[in-house]
Amino acid sequence: MFANLAPATRAILTANILAFAASQLLPEAFELRFALWPLGYGFEPWQLVTYAFLHAGLPHIAFNMLGLVTFGNELELYWGSRRFVAFYFASVVAAALTQLLVTDLLGDATPTVGASGGIYGLLLGFAIMFPQRRVMLLFPPIPMRAWALALVFAGLELVLGVTGTSTGIAHFAHLGGMLGGFLVMWYWRGPRR
Repeated sequence: MFANLAPATRAILTANILAFAASQLLPEAFELRFALWPLGYGFEPWQLVTYAFLHAGLPHIAFNMLGLVTFGNELELYWGSRRFVAFYFASVVAAALTQLLVTDLLGDATPTVGASGGIYGLLLGFAIMFPQRRVMLLFPPIPMRAWALALVFAGLELVLGVTGTSTGIAHFAHLGGMLGGFLVMWYWRGPRR
């Protein structure tokens, strides 16, 4: 399966796995340097991208990489590698900027890690490009159309983020990733493009 992945999807997957393995050896050093720290608490510009290669445990990276392979590979095959990479990293950066805004407003000093913002952007891109494609949820195993899946996930993130019901998860970063993906697609579909 790994050999059948499109090149950029494979490269992002490999980089995430290598970063995860390296961060297990020196967890504090990686978090201090490469996690997304709030403004005034250790933020550095490169963290707008590097945080997306760090994960808080095996389930975290496993679900994110499953999303990368499920949605990203298909989008890369459709768009090509260059456009896919631009889309993915625009979603990652938009998620980071959203998270920085939220942590600044809340006065939160907790760092953020994970590719989830980029994956949520890919989910939205997949739903826009292939709205009628059926996707099977893992828990519970319910088939859904891609457009419905994206709406359900966006709605859940908004409700959980506003209510603060599920702490320790960057719900607004996920929404920021979707927003970043939407803005890129809107730009691509502009009148001159």
